[in-house]
Amino acid sequence: MKLTLIQENPIVGDIQGNIALVKKHWQNAESDLLIFSELFICGYPPEDLILRDDFITDIEVAMQDLQAFSQNQNAAILIGTPVKDHNGLYNATLTIHKGKIIHQCYKRELPNYGVFDEKRLFTPATDASILDFKGVKIGIQICEDIWFTHQTNQLNELGAELHIVLNGSPYTIDKKEQRLELAKAISRPMIYVNQIGGQDELVFDGGSFALNSKGEMVCALPSFETNTATIEFDKDFNNTPIRSLPHDSLSELYTALVLGLKDYIRKNGFRNGVILGMSGGIDSALSAAIAADALGADKVRAIMMPSPYTSQESLEDAAACAKALGISYEIIPIQIGMTALEQSIEDLKGLAHENMQSRLRGLILMSLSNTTGEMVLTTGNKSEVAVGYSTLYGDMCGGFNALKDIYKTEVYALAHWRNSQSQVIPMRIITKAPTAELRDNQKDQDSLPAYEILDGILTRLIEQNLDIETIVAQGYNKDDVEKTWILLNRAEYKRRQAAPGVKITSKSFGRDRRYPITNKYKG
Repeated sequence: MKLTLIQENPIVGDIQGNIALVKKHWQNAESDLLIFSELFICGYPPEDLILRDDFITDIEVAMQDLQAFSQNQNAAILIGTPVKDHNGLYNATLTIHKGKIIHQCYKRELPNYGVFDEKRLFTPATDASILDFKGVKIGIQICEDIWFTHQTNQLNELGAELHIVLNGSPYTIDKKEQRLELAKAISRPMIYVNQIGGQDELVFDGGSFALNSKGEMVCALPSFETNTATIEFDKDFNNTPIRSLPHDSLSELYTALVLGLKDYIRKNGFRNGVILGMSGGIDSALSAAIAADALGADKVRAIMMPSPYTSQESLEDAAACAKALGISYEIIPIQIGMTALEQSIEDLKGLAHENMQSRLRGLILMSLSNTTGEMVLTTGNKSEVAVGYSTLYGDMCGGFNALKDIYKTEVYALAHWRNSQSQVIPMRIITKAPTAELRDNQKDQDSLPAYEILDGILTRLIEQNLDIETIVAQGYNKDDVEKTWILLNRAEYKRRQAAPGVKITSKSFGRDRRYPITNKYKG
């Protein structure tokens, strides 16, 4: 029996577009069964779209269209779609062959943590059934099902000879290793199919694969790209075992950021590309590189907006980076705007004067965006967003942020990695002390611990959810930890108003970490 893994990039809500993708792969396919990913027909995750009756009706009509199309195809398909009946709404898979639905199964384990809230949308399955196809007993599971043993054990008891798992599993660091261990625990030949592509703040990496009964990998599709593979099954996969594809964490991380931005722009119709402030610092330089790689240099426009505090180094570095990337570059000074506000607002000084400069830059970028249709790409990293080292309605302005879930130390690592591919970020940008240049001789470390220390504390507070005493016991200065905790909590109101951005950690800001704005807990 020939089985084809389809690793594609469906779009949430684009029912007809997703149907067209199915037909493209299905038409005259030289396979017995084509396997698509979780909720492929509506796109994953559909969120509250799934609660609309008209949305479900349109999906049902589309599935009828696929049934009719199947009559002239030799292959069957296994595909994810919502299914509604008198008992509830289900995250389901349908197997369609020669005009008929020959099997359907429902997701049992509905994730209800982090970015997932399927329990409020779907009804869970209570039992399992086997698909008997071409003489092979196939057990079908949907994503979260394999993170628990109930479904696997029940399918094995029913005699499953092959397991197929349909997934909508977003990328996070080290997720690939977790998936592989879960797949091996099934102890049967298995196929794992995942989607690729960006969807709002999520990015899906694909990484579809197949294992034989020994847990050896016999097929692996590359991450972050559409692809297919056809393999033969005869009581087992007799293909020669292969090594998994090479794993380079920085390469995968950078590719996730590129794909997340690319699909956000493409799927939301920003045809004119992006515009960003180019300060001569590392965050804007890396953001510009990601944008150029995602969209093409001709779709990226960089604006340097110097003030009297902008150094000659920054002017030179911003221009050099833009030239290396081949992107558009302009200079629009903010001095005239600063003078107007200084004359209009009495005693404008200190922090208010610094934030005024950032807000002028945000105003310029948003005005240019309104004029040209280019989306503003904001460039703040996770370390700064965490402690509020950013200006609301200033440098936080924008429609998307590729670095939103990237700590400052990771920004440096990614900049080095990108330069190892081709030198596009001047070394002086990487080696000079970071500064916002909003006052004379300003440096980030005037207000914050060194980023190596700050990021260590933040990772423990956010991703590991540790308390202050535990972090201090691990060797961090108590004053630094307490100050960071206070800043982290105080900045929650800013983060609620921040642009969306690519999620790559287990605790990105937003739906992963939901802290109250009004919060008197001291820790």
